[in-house]
Amino acid sequence: MENGLIHAFVLKPGGDVESLDFDGVRAWTPEQGVLWAHFQLDATDAREWLGKRARLPHLVPEALLAGETRPRASSTGEGILVTLRGVNLNPGADPEDMVSIRMWVDEHRLISTRRRQLLSVQDAVKSMTDVPVTGTPDLVLRITNRLTERMGDVIDDLEDRVALLEASIMEKPDPTIRADLSELRREAIALRRYLAPQREALTRMQLEPPAFFSDLDRVRLREITDRLVRLVEDLDAVRERASVVQEELVSRLSDQMNQRMYVLSVVAALFLPMGFLTGLLGINVGGIPMADNPFGFWIFTGLLVLVLAIQLFVFLRKRWF
Repeated sequence: MENGLIHAFVLKPGGDVESLDFDGVRAWTPEQGVLWAHFQLDATDAREWLGKRARLPHLVPEALLAGETRPRASSTGEGILVTLRGVNLNPGADPEDMVSIRMWVDEHRLISTRRRQLLSVQDAVKSMTDVPVTGTPDLVLRITNRLTERMGDVIDDLEDRVALLEASIMEKPDPTIRADLSELRREAIALRRYLAPQREALTRMQLEPPAFFSDLDRVRLREITDRLVRLVEDLDAVRERASVVQEELVSRLSDQMNQRMYVLSVVAALFLPMGFLTGLLGINVGGIPMADNPFGFWIFTGLLVLVLAIQLFVFLRKRWF
């Protein structure tokens, strides 16, 4: 892959697939069949070929080689420029760290570029051996469909996590759950920030499909777009559920704190008179009652017990606890 070519295929009319090297891509003509060439955008040879020798419409090479991208779909008279993002499912990566794929699609070729590996592209390559490709629209829709399906798996995982947090809070509120809730909300917000523009891109692609898209292709595109719309709605639901769970956690922890403070207040109220009496009799001056009485301690202890009993009786009558 020194020249930047990750893979290239020519799709024959009969369904056969022929692999090409970089020289084969440069020598390709539409008479050979439909071309799909996938490049590493930061490779020098790939950038040079895409920029000068690929015979692409104006501004398309710049879009295919752009470092930072936003999901979009822009139609021209010859084809359509599509930039999409998928979840990062590479080992050790965070799913919300989205990976972009840039595609130029016309009737005879699909040229795509990437900076990092996208598993959905590999899925599309594997599917070519199982189901023959009918054309460039079919290829684009296969990649887009796999992007959406893999996003669905990640969002389903978020829904499972928020459901577990809901159940754990109902059983036993734990302050450590706050960190899990914050992380879940952060992931949902990051995913939605990228999925919302992608929804708009697919919607525009659906409303302004290229002329070489068949009626079946347009139906498939509509189904994929509807699926993505539902995923965005599911993300919104995950964020709202996480907010509700966080509010419930704060409420339950606050109730626990209030209950403990109430118990402490009752205990303090019960011992306040006894503390006053013991403090009063503990002053080191003359005239303390029963100072010379051998039973003075027990008489005073009985008095304290009586005061405590009277307080408990009053608290119970007033329903203070």
